[in-house]
Amino acid sequence: MAGLWFEEFEVGRLFDHPLRRTVTETDNLLMSTLTHNPAPLHLDAEYMKSTEYGQILVNSCFTLGLMVGISVNDTTQGTAVANLGWDEVRFPAPIFVGDTLRIETEVLEVRESRSRPNQGIVTFAHRAYNQHGELVAHCKRASLQRKRPA
Repeated sequence: MAGLWFEEFEVGRLFDHPLRRTVTETDNLLMSTLTHNPAPLHLDAEYMKSTEYGQILVNSCFTLGLMVGISVNDTTQGTAVANLGWDEVRFPAPIFVGDTLRIETEVLEVRESRSRPNQGIVTFAHRAYNQHGELVAHCKRASLQRKRPA
């Protein structure tokens, strides 16, 4: 099990996840079609040539999923009870097919669960950077975590 128990998290801890991911056209196409998102921003290269970006933008739902997904192995794999929600999801810069993303996670808050004595809540800040070091996505996420078994 790779994930950490609730007690192992401390505010301020920073994870620079070693896994990097280059976004492919297939990633973007699958996310857009699986979620029934027909926006030409994600699927129509000819249309996008006439926009300020000049090329297809990667679906932000893919970016959010990848950003959180990459963090799982180092943080919550096998120790999470549930994802409690995402807040302050932002995409400050565009992501294009061919961009390589690096993810970092910071622990923002650690608190005992009021209703579940064997669990606690950890709030994370996830940040995604492209190959140029530009911040392209970030969010806060709350996770319900198991405490270490007695």
